[in-house]
Amino acid sequence: MRPTDEEIYRRMRGGDRSALAELYERLAGRIHRYALYTSGRRQMAEEVTQEVFLRLMGSGGRFDQSRGSVEAYAYGLARNLLRRMPKTVSALSEEPFSGGDLLDELIDDERTAALYEALAELPVGYRDVVVFCDLEERSYEEAARLMQCPVGTVRSRLHRARQLLAAKLAPLNATAFEVGAR
Repeated sequence: MRPTDEEIYRRMRGGDRSALAELYERLAGRIHRYALYTSGRRQMAEEVTQEVFLRLMGSGGRFDQSRGSVEAYAYGLARNLLRRMPKTVSALSEEPFSGGDLLDELIDDERTAALYEALAELPVGYRDVVVFCDLEERSYEEAARLMQCPVGTVRSRLHRARQLLAAKLAPLNATAFEVGAR
């Protein structure tokens, strides 16, 4: 039977070096995606992911299983780290163009940047629910567990967050429509 994240965490806190690698393998990708979706910046996502694991290793027993899962605790650490970082958002794409149609790539980059900018402007609870449910395609139940709130709260926040995002992105969609109509 596969050990739980909490069992691996206890082994790590007990000095088992392989447990850190195991926990990192399980959670790092998720934490990195969350930080990337939330910030829109690869470098920031990498820094946050690294810092989350440094804090998990050195947390001095701050994790309390009665308050939630190790995964939820790690997301909370990432959320708090992201709140303390500068709010400026750059385009997600930091690599050179892939060689496709340059105009299509520029439009995609503009839309991606606008999405991440709009996402960054949402209140944290709304931003998190969009990241978990829409971008990571998690269930309402999983999002509720990670956010440590009722499923009904996830549903209502997601509905409101989608409305807010649509309003923020409406000018971009109108411009894209006008460009496409020419």
